[in-house]
Amino acid sequence: MPNPNRAFHLMAIRNQVRPSGRLWNPAADVYHAGDGWVVKVDLAGVSVDDLEIVLSDSHLIVRGCRRDTFYREGYTYQQMEISYSRFEKQIEFPCSIDAASLTHDYRDGFLLINMRCK
Repeated sequence: MPNPNRAFHLMAIRNQVRPSGRLWNPAADVYHAGDGWVVKVDLAGVSVDDLEIVLSDSHLIVRGCRRDTFYREGYTYQQMEISYSRFEKQIEFPCSIDAASLTHDYRDGFLLINMRCK
């Protein structure tokens, strides 16, 4: 009888798990705040060093990669539900945000982006 854990063992490549080729799309909340916008993106487990924020006309694009930093040599998986891969979140606004000033903060697993329109 085949080993049901075989697929899990094949996923481990040296000391890391190789991210899948598919993008995941993190959840986001967008708030209109009088003179601009506040965007909150759910990015639990993503390192700030793996984030990129781009403003383009009326689009905000947040992209990066969530890596499995917990995996260690000798570990085998019993269950995997968290996506570890590249991600991209694109949000369209009803106006141009190219000239907006942008500040951001990352806390409690949320990326908070404040955009003030000029």
